[in-house]
Amino acid sequence: MSAAFVPIPLVDGGLVEHDGVRVRTWGGAPVRFDGGTVFGFVDQTTRVRFDGDEEAFVLRAGCYFVAPEGASLSGGRGLAVVAPGYRGLRQVGGPLEASGRLRYIDGCTDTLLVSPPRRGEPCVNHLHVPAGTRQSEHFHPSVRIGTIARGRGTCVAGAQRWPLEAGMGWVIPRERPHFFETTDSPLDVFTWHPDTDVGPTDEDHPMVNRTWR
Repeated sequence: MSAAFVPIPLVDGGLVEHDGVRVRTWGGAPVRFDGGTVFGFVDQTTRVRFDGDEEAFVLRAGCYFVAPEGASLSGGRGLAVVAPGYRGLRQVGGPLEASGRLRYIDGCTDTLLVSPPRRGEPCVNHLHVPAGTRQSEHFHPSVRIGTIARGRGTCVAGAQRWPLEAGMGWVIPRERPHFFETTDSPLDVFTWHPDTDVGPTDEDHPMVNRTWR
């Protein structure tokens, strides 16, 4: 990808491949995701059935899921990141809170929604950008993929500006300088990271650290 920001419409059959992962979208028609762990972000109420289950979860806007064995979806709208060769932990969560739990740059906040089961593995975050915010220009060492869950704003990269609004997906390739800005509306973003520098290891995790002998 040559662009610093790639908007992705949330429609049936959308597919983008980038840095070894598949970005797929759905827009109401039944669809099955497999071939790796599926990280899904729901924009409109969707029925999600994990492979091997008989019953489906009904997830409304602002919810998310992680399906290690694959999943079948019907109705609604959203975006999924499929990570081949990776086995995550099955999860269902959301909807998003009003803001993040952790401080981030320039008055923004962030919540780590899906923690890496082991240090270095993928994660999912909720980025909250308050109204009237202009982030400092920055970049990331790996790709960022997600959806705009609520609100509106702008992504700025060099001389280019991309409008951001609820109901759209996006990809920011690695090492592309950019920033988000808002005016009269806050902005809430789901963002998937393929790697992390935090998380437990065999030598460092709460169970072993709080076992004294």
